[in-house]
This record gives sequence, structure tokens and C-alpha cells, in this order.
Amino acid sequence: MGPDESQQEVIPPWRRTTPDGAPYWTKNYQPGVPIDIELPTESLCALLDTAVREGGNHVATEFFGAEMTYRELGDRVARAAEGLRRLGVHAGDRVAILLPNCPQHLIAFYAIVRLGAIVVEHNPLYTAPELEKLFADHGARVAIALDSAIDKLNQLPVYERPTQIVAVNLLNAFPRHLQLALRLPLPSLRAKKKALTSGTKGTTSWEKLVSSRPISRRYPRPDVHDLAAIQYTSGTTGRAKGAMLSHFNLYSNARQGEAWMLGAQPRRETSYAALPLFHSFGVTVHTTFGVLKQSRQVLFPKPDVDLIVAAAKKRPPSIYCAVPALYQRTAEKAKAQGISLASARWCISGAMALVEETRELWESVSSGLLVEGYGLTEASPVALGNPFFPSRRPGTIGVPFPSTLMKVVDVNDPEREVAVGEPGELLIKGPQVFQGYWRDPEETAQTLIDGWLRTGDVVTVDEDGFTTIVDRKKEIIITGGFNVSPSEVEQELVRHDAIVDVAVVGMATGHGDEEVVAAVVLAEGQTLDNDQMRAWAKQRLAAYKVPRRFIKVDELPRSMLGKVLRGQVRQDLVAK
Repeated sequence: MGPDESQQEVIPPWRRTTPDGAPYWTKNYQPGVPIDIELPTESLCALLDTAVREGGNHVATEFFGAEMTYRELGDRVARAAEGLRRLGVHAGDRVAILLPNCPQHLIAFYAIVRLGAIVVEHNPLYTAPELEKLFADHGARVAIALDSAIDKLNQLPVYERPTQIVAVNLLNAFPRHLQLALRLPLPSLRAKKKALTSGTKGTTSWEKLVSSRPISRRYPRPDVHDLAAIQYTSGTTGRAKGAMLSHFNLYSNARQGEAWMLGAQPRRETSYAALPLFHSFGVTVHTTFGVLKQSRQVLFPKPDVDLIVAAAKKRPPSIYCAVPALYQRTAEKAKAQGISLASARWCISGAMALVEETRELWESVSSGLLVEGYGLTEASPVALGNPFFPSRRPGTIGVPFPSTLMKVVDVNDPEREVAVGEPGELLIKGPQVFQGYWRDPEETAQTLIDGWLRTGDVVTVDEDGFTTIVDRKKEIIITGGFNVSPSEVEQELVRHDAIVDVAVVGMATGHGDEEVVAAVVLAEGQTLDNDQMRAWAKQRLAAYKVPRRFIKVDELPRSMLGKVLRGQVRQDLVAK
């Protein structure tokens, strides 16, 4: 009689592999059939509690050499939470964060959610007019801000201005010897200090906030389905909207990432946090997943390649998630200086298309595969990805993350699914899909259909289930009855020797139609001749895809992660 089957280990489906070592779902993936993970039943507070209990004296963050352990992180979160409670923060309140990557940022996030309050992340470099629109929408009355950003908050109208501001002096997170050096009256250091700090009159200092006693263990904790964050979209296709993300959404996406990075070990990984923590990509990779894996997170206040490569000399990364341009620059700098990046094994590229040249360059200097992922703010953000195995498909965005469903539908009829290989709008459903837009039921109803998130991205899916982005639905240009993909036209135009950057948009003709227009950045010393450009393009594109006009611009507007803002390009051209 054989062994009792009930005593045999049951291998979860997301950890199964095929005989050749590939993830189970890359060989057996069927569109519409998810590979499941164990979904969270507690809030993000439980995630941090586990990290503090198990991580203990393991380093949680490293900032210019200054280290903070997981035990210290837990203590400071508890003290900051009590400090915020004394400032009047309660469950359901929105609390704004305006900080670069720094230890205080991670502490602030978990302190806010510990109270059951809602984190609202902001780029600390936003201007006062940009902040005014966001604060008018979310209405946060308490803000935790870099002290150099506080003047902008004070410029907001009285009825939108936060009533309580916690000022963070970035110098106080530096190692003691650097703090002393930056206080020396040297002209070269004075400028750096000014960039890091400024006046904080009428505010509460961060140091005072975390000097509070720890919050009571009996203080009510949020539920797993409570709202944890309002993350604003980049506004690439219109005004920025606040995506409501629950504890369940964010915690689930962290666990999905854990299932994807099958070999990443708790307390053994060093993760480079160059992605901004105020962006949804950074929130999941570092604020949640990084804590879930109890990794050492090396924080960079900005994606400075010199800082990143210098850090690799002392503390090389094993996890490095970034955007293509940062991978390219990091690899080039490391090769030029003879610095090894062989430790980098887990690398996911996002936010924009990963070109083959960048992938090959990065993989030539690292020890792992550089795979492309796909996400959007409304999906916490990661929804699909290429596997970390040879079965990955370069040039695609991979297959659905664990516990994620997807389907491709007619761009004009979301009820009709298209055939394999046919272009259509990508719809996804999973535990990471958001709760809707903050105070915007109409936009929510248009974006969520029976739990399915309409991504607005046009894709094709091959017979193995690997997905390729064709374009943005809202950016498809309709001219003469034909649909024109801006990305396709841009990919051809950028091959011209005179063009270093280009954005293609549709401009209304006034007759219910659009014309294709290209905004181009020219190489130094080059001139623009519209007829010559059109003639060159006609040799490579169908006539209806060739831009009617080529307009010279000095630069193209981009999002914080480098994505061209076509909506802004269109507005700028209209204003000319």
C-alpha cells in the first residue's frame, strides 16, 4: 500500500514547473483560466507586522549608508501613527505624502494605513497649480512633505490647503558624518543643502511626530477591503483621476509579484529603489513587495545613474525594477566604469516598450533575464508579465499574473470577444483591480464592467497566450475611415537620421475626421522640410498613415517615468 496521499505535500499551482523548469502557466496557460495564489485576508498592517516579527534586525532600508532595521521600521511606524492620531487623523481621512524616496516615506505610508486612513501620493516636484487640482479633488487636511515643497502647499487656496503639515528634512535621514559635512559653510555643499531643505515655519517637524509613544496595540486596525490609497493616474489621456486601491488590491499585487519571482528569498535580496515611491510601480515593487520579502531596500531620492552605479560597488542589487531608459543608462555607465552588475537577477521593465537593444545590453552585464511587465494604476499596477524563464517572449508583455483573468474585445463593443491574433481592447479581472475613481462614478462605470477593467490598450494575443500591445485605444487616429496606430508611425519616423524624438497625434479637421500630425525633435544641425519628410515616409508607410504635417518642437512632454504625453502634445500643437 502506497503512502497516504493526505500526507504528501501539495504544490500550489503557481509554484509548479514543467520538466524543463519553466513556470507551469507558461506551458499550460489558457486564455481565461487563471493560475491562483492564496489571497490576503488581512490588511497591509499584517504584512508589516510579519516583516517586523520575522525580519527583526535585518536591514529594511539603506539611505546613503544609513541603515534602518525592520524592528526599527515597525517602531517608527507605530510612533508616527500615534503622532498623526494626535494631529487629528482618523480612519477614512486622506493624508497626502510629498516625499522623494527616503526612509521617512516608507514609515509615513504604513503609519497612515495603520490608522485606517488613506494615503495620497504626490510627486514632491509638482508645481502649486498641479497640486491645487489634486488637493481640490481628494481634500486631504494633513500632509507629510519635504520641507522644500511646503511653500507650494502654502500657495494653495485656503479652502484646499492642508491644516496640518509635517515637515521632513531629508538631511536627518543621512548618516551622521554626511549630516556634519553638509553643514560645513562650503559653497559646493551649500547648494546641495539648499536643494534638500528650506524653511518650515508653522509646521510640525517629522522628528516631533516620531517622538510620540507607540500607538496602542488595541487601536482598531483596518479591514482587508478598506481603502488604503488614492493613486492618481498620469493623465496621459485626459485629466488625472484618483484610482482607489484597497489593502486587498495592494497586498494581492505584492503576493502576485512574489509568485512571479519564484526564486527571490526572504531577507536575502537587495532591492534598488530607484522607481519613485509616489508612483504605483514603486508602491508595489518597494512599499509592499519589498516589505513582503523583507529585503534590504537601497533608496535613491532620484534615479541618478551615478548614485546607482556607485552603490553597486559596495552593495550590488539582486532586484532592480526600472524603466527601459534607466536600464540602458545604468548598463552603459557600469560597463564604462568596469563595475559588475552580475548580482542583478530579478529585473522587470515597465511603463513603456522595452527595445531589444536595451534588453540585450542589460542581460550582457547582469546575471538574469530582463523581462517586460504590463500594468496600469488601476491594477495596483501589475497585471501581466513575461516569465523569468527562457520561455519568455521578448517584444510581448507576457501572460496574466497569477489569479488574473484577461480577454480581448472589439474596441467598439466590449461584449464581443475577438479571435486569437485579432487586435482588440484588453480587459482584465483580478484581485489587484481597483475599486473605482475617487468621487467619479461616471468614469468608474465606463471603466469597470462587471468587475472587468477596460484598460484602453489595444493588443493582440498569440496562440500561446502571450500578449503584444498595439496601441492606446483613445490615441488611435481615425482618418479617411482608416484606423492609424501612432506607435507604428512613430517607430518608422524615428528611423530618419534627422529625427531624434517624435510623437504622432490626430488633429481634428473640423469635418468629423482627423489628420495625422507628427511633432518632431530634430538632431543638431538638421532642418525640417515637410514635403521631403512626407516623401520619405511614403516609402515606408501606407499613404493614409503618412503625417500630413511635420511640426518641429524643442522637446516632447513626458510623464515622470518618461512616457510621452500625447494628449499634452496635441494641446501644445493646437495652441501654436
